[in-house]
Amino acid sequence: MKKSLLALAVLAASGAAMAQSSVTLYGVADAGVTYVNGDKNWSGVTSGNNLTSRIGFRGVEDLGGGLKANFRLEAGLNLDNGDGASGYAGAKAGDGLAFKRQSTVGLEGGFGEVRLGRMLTSSYLAVSRYDAFGDTGIGASLAWNGTETGYAPRTENAISYTSPNFSGFKIGAEYGFGEQQKASDKRYIGLGATYDNGPLSLGLGFDRLNGDTLNNTVGTENLTTWHLGAAYNFGVAKLMGFYKQSKDKDAGVGAAGDSVKFKTFGLGVTAPVGAAGEVRASYNHYRASADITGLNTPTLKADQLSLGYVHNLSKRTALYGTYAYLKNKNKDGDNLGLQLNGAMPGAGLSDSGAQHGLQVGIRHAF
Repeated sequence: MKKSLLALAVLAASGAAMAQSSVTLYGVADAGVTYVNGDKNWSGVTSGNNLTSRIGFRGVEDLGGGLKANFRLEAGLNLDNGDGASGYAGAKAGDGLAFKRQSTVGLEGGFGEVRLGRMLTSSYLAVSRYDAFGDTGIGASLAWNGTETGYAPRTENAISYTSPNFSGFKIGAEYGFGEQQKASDKRYIGLGATYDNGPLSLGLGFDRLNGDTLNNTVGTENLTTWHLGAAYNFGVAKLMGFYKQSKDKDAGVGAAGDSVKFKTFGLGVTAPVGAAGEVRASYNHYRASADITGLNTPTLKADQLSLGYVHNLSKRTALYGTYAYLKNKNKDGDNLGLQLNGAMPGAGLSDSGAQHGLQVGIRHAF
């Protein structure tokens, strides 16, 4: 009898401990057909057009007294060919699964949350949410596109802090150790502040990413970024807008002190249609200028219009369609200029500097 009672007590204690911790598998499977018209036509099956395809594991353990431990491992996927070359700089076709989207461990409580590892920055999260297309797919703004601007939405070898919510106000910060021979190389410092109260939403972000001078990195030398955005939900529609400016000092294309600036202004709207649909529309204006010794570099300008529709078949599954048009106002004779987010380089630009894109697909979350 005593052994039975002891066994029951052990099982009860074990059950209580198990109830205090959990691990969840989650992900997004998103694929569709993309068509791009520029100098040439390009079409094919592409992944992550509405939401980036991914697979992840997240877990939490209740340590008592309001303190919790957590972890997250998240990898990008390309559904069109099955590889893991998604969500990080340097990804190339055929790469296997890598937890490059997020890989963190941390503690959270009344003080906020502290995490260590690789993560999306607070600055990016504070303002990119004002892109009506969620910084994903052919309709997305180029403001946070690393290929066009050198901007990195993630930092690694980093420590992050996120404050508690103070009546809608939160602040986050990251410090990324460069871990290079020269201590300041590849070092990242960023701040993000948000305010969300009822229909009003505000965001402000700052980033500073040092270049890798020992390896002569071009295009990411001392990149400093400011951006801010806002949104207001009227019920029948949600209006949003943002401004972002990046300055790449000592850009590696000329003498010390040379710089390149990239500015983006964006406006967007989302509106529900019936019980299951949503319309999205946005306008983005881009302006790139350079101050390079010995060169007369004109200011490059471009405008982008995007229109999309998402139809939810269930809470997890949706069909979507997106059309985008981008026009470079002063494309040079070498066919150089901005291209739509995720557009295949082979499509190029028309003689007038324009590019059209269309995506239709299906998204499932699990």
